[in-house]
Amino acid sequence: MEDIKEAMKETQRLDKILSNLGYGTRKEIKQAVRSGLVKVDGIFVSDSGMHVDPYGSRIEIAGETVNYKKHIYVMMNKPPGVVSATYDKRLKTVADILPDSFKVFELFPVGRLDIDTEGLLLMTNDGQLAHGLLSPRRHVSKRYYAVVDGEVTGEDVLSFKEGITIDDGYTTMPSELQILEAGRQSKIELTIYEGKFHQVKRMFQAVGKRVEYLKRIQMGGLRLDEHLKTGASRELTGEEEAIIKDVLA
Repeated sequence: MEDIKEAMKETQRLDKILSNLGYGTRKEIKQAVRSGLVKVDGIFVSDSGMHVDPYGSRIEIAGETVNYKKHIYVMMNKPPGVVSATYDKRLKTVADILPDSFKVFELFPVGRLDIDTEGLLLMTNDGQLAHGLLSPRRHVSKRYYAVVDGEVTGEDVLSFKEGITIDDGYTTMPSELQILEAGRQSKIELTIYEGKFHQVKRMFQAVGKRVEYLKRIQMGGLRLDEHLKTGASRELTGEEEAIIKDVLA
């Protein structure tokens, strides 16, 4: 708590605060100040490089009050064909498809989804929260919807509950397999508590079946917004932010 209080006392350059929040480049902020568009605590300022308390000072630009945020949390409905990274020489990344209003925060994905996997991807600039959510000792749940080539059976449900030995000899933690529709092509939901490479696909491969389509629909208590279109992103609501932070409590 004391660390948080001390951090909130730190001052930053006004132009850095505004540029990091997407109000323009530092050059553009400097011009806005010269044009009399920027106020701090009700007073027009003349120096874009002045230091202010981003939490304690009231900053306005062009009549709009600035809502300072050190960290932001964004839900993306990741599309297929995009890699869960901030940079790639050849392929489009999740950072590339963020709206410009989010790019200024230099967000990174919390964990990864395979290039052909869709669904819930949390992006943030909060390294401490990301580390906590990804820590193996916390066993944060991840729930997937999948279409599987082959009939998923009650026997599979029991096997997944006990743990599946995958191709490298590793036996997974117990998982929860729910059959939504069984047949030559089955539809299922699966909840796992770890994040091995290609884990869901390898688990079904171990029982003689193949995942044809995979979508993550939940991470911890955070569910994918069903109204969020594929490839779209939005900031978490206050309630959703509380849900993900509760994992670390």
